[in-house]
Amino acid sequence: MWAALFIRFLARMIRVGHLVVFVGDGPERVFGDGSGPKVVVRIKNRSTLRRLTVDPELALGECYMEGSLSIDGDDVQSLLAVVVRNSAQADALSLPARMFSALRHIRRRLDQANPEALARRNVAHHYDLTPAIYDLFLDADRQYSCAYFTENDIPLDVAQAAKKAHIARKLLISPGMRVLDIGCGWGGMALTLAGDHGTRVTGITLSQEQLAIARDRAKAAGLADRVSFELMDYRAVPGQFDRIVSVGMFEHVGAPNYATYFNAVRDLLAKDGVALIHTIGRTAPPSATNPWIARYIFPGGYVPSLSEVAEAIEGSGLRIGDIECLRLHYAMTLRRWFDRFSAKTDVAAALKDERFVRMWRYYLAASEQTFRHGPQDVFQFQLCRRPDAVPITRDYLYPSRDQRLAQAAE
Repeated sequence: MWAALFIRFLARMIRVGHLVVFVGDGPERVFGDGSGPKVVVRIKNRSTLRRLTVDPELALGECYMEGSLSIDGDDVQSLLAVVVRNSAQADALSLPARMFSALRHIRRRLDQANPEALARRNVAHHYDLTPAIYDLFLDADRQYSCAYFTENDIPLDVAQAAKKAHIARKLLISPGMRVLDIGCGWGGMALTLAGDHGTRVTGITLSQEQLAIARDRAKAAGLADRVSFELMDYRAVPGQFDRIVSVGMFEHVGAPNYATYFNAVRDLLAKDGVALIHTIGRTAPPSATNPWIARYIFPGGYVPSLSEVAEAIEGSGLRIGDIECLRLHYAMTLRRWFDRFSAKTDVAAALKDERFVRMWRYYLAASEQTFRHGPQDVFQFQLCRRPDAVPITRDYLYPSRDQRLAQAAE
């Protein structure tokens, strides 16, 4: 029964691409229109078929991690490209799969509640991994967010430096400013704003590992007197700041807390201040977090639709100075992360195990393909309290090519 249901499901879902499936020693089954690279999937047993039919969003990643589903050449990128390109075919899902999807949508706000104690545990799940894991694929500055590719073929380190420079221009940074970095990660943005722009920065994180590394980096750079890093929730920050920056943290806030978050940004921002919120977002209506991502990668995480963020900003009284969509910049970033990690899987396996290696490759590949073929984007919201806090044209954001190359060489 499960074999027939699974074959029917794939026949209805896979409209484009070239997918070949073998179940055990059975014959090959071909799906799609034959376009693109040929992807050969081998399913070991009928139990795996049942899981893939009943809850494919969760089971595909789990079965790949466990090895009950394998891909010839381990070409997880091509498989996920086929899956994401055809994911709009919701009518192809089995009745149990549709029920799971509907239930996740209903309870999504509960899953994203993220009170402070739970937020700390969720952050620890991902960011307090063995620090050496991140050394395998991030740039030297440990920028764990979308880079900015001023040229298609520039190295990852240069693109991440360009991202920080782009954000600094949007913040209209000048020496002496007080800056709050919400979700400061390993400290790269805060250290850049202090070291290169002469500001005084407070960075906050909920990750013990990130905090320790960020503080060590500040001491090593001779910036400990101008940069402080604290283990603190955004809801507990005192004072006011000339500038607020948050890169890659908003995805952990959760929709039920958006009003609280933007009200906090408003209250913490000086009357003539500017804030820059950089977040992954959806170009489609609100949805639930993919269950595999929620269970194994980012518990409590949620990628918001533009409409959800805009409504919360409007309610706070903040003004939107600018919104930019970075689109394929993150796909390009993720491909570089994937390639760097894949080149060091032996090291990753020694630090963790083979199951972790498959999990991480699946995560990076799924993320990339969602940016290439799904409704996923990166939004940068420039926010202010006064309409004259930022220039009325975008000219100040775009240096000449010679200026960009000179900045990258510094």
